[in-house]
Amino acid sequence: MWKEANRIHIQCKVRKRSLSQHAPGHNSLGAGRDDAVRSQTGGLQSDLVFAEIGRRIRDAGQELVKKVNAVFGWEISRDGRTVREWTMDLKTGGGSLRSGASKADVIFTVSDEDFMEVVKGKLNPQKAFFSGKLKVRGNIMLSQKLEAVLKDYAKL
Repeated sequence: MWKEANRIHIQCKVRKRSLSQHAPGHNSLGAGRDDAVRSQTGGLQSDLVFAEIGRRIRDAGQELVKKVNAVFGWEISRDGRTVREWTMDLKTGGGSLRSGASKADVIFTVSDEDFMEVVKGKLNPQKAFFSGKLKVRGNIMLSQKLEAVLKDYAKL
């Protein structure tokens, strides 16, 4: 998956045959285009971002674990209730990202829409926190390490 301008392109590979196939078309991020992204991800735009973060962790996990040494939890909400949870382990082994909740050093709670606004650079994470759009529990100081990781490794 990669981003060009406001489009996310997806490429799939068939493992046993080493074939590469581009998905027909692309998904565009922007006004009026969110439904296309949601339909590809089971309803959440943030699933695309977490898929990319997971790939980046698989590629550079050892380095990230040395740099960060923390476990982050994400609670993604829609209409005021949590609909997806992620655990980003940058503390053990080669690092991992998995769906579901686990014990975390810090937990972020944010709506799918606000998460995407942060990812697209339209919403400053600090402003989101102070306005109540982004809630943080646990060791809030570790969130600064996550910001550096996302800037370096999780840009689309």
